[in-house]
Amino acid sequence: MASVLFVCVKNGGKSQMAQALMKAKAGDKVDTYSCGTKPGDSINELSRQVIEEVGASMAGEYPKGIDPTVVSSVDKVVILGTEAGTEEFQQAKDIEVWDIDEPSLRGIDGEERMRLVRDDISRRVDNLYDELMS
Repeated sequence: MASVLFVCVKNGGKSQMAQALMKAKAGDKVDTYSCGTKPGDSINELSRQVIEEVGASMAGEYPKGIDPTVVSSVDKVVILGTEAGTEEFQQAKDIEVWDIDEPSLRGIDGEERMRLVRDDISRRVDNLYDELMS
């Protein structure tokens, strides 16, 4: 079975969104994890909302820190955004960095921003799923 760890800084938004989208797409075909390099206190509410709009779920999830056992065991570590860095993931088999579109840089905020972020992550998750299944 394929496995992937999604990482961002707080593990409250982007990495949780990626995990939820991969779980919705892959079901039990991919073991899916997420973590943060500096975990926050809670899941981002707008992230949760826009994930549910597409039939995925973050239910039961919460921000988690790095588990070195997971890092070294997964097939791929995906770092969402450039803020998290890669130093903590040198023992990973395969690391990929996704430079996620940031709509707020264009003045787009709120739900519209989060939907654009979700859609960017969703396209990348679809491609990653195809890669993991090939």
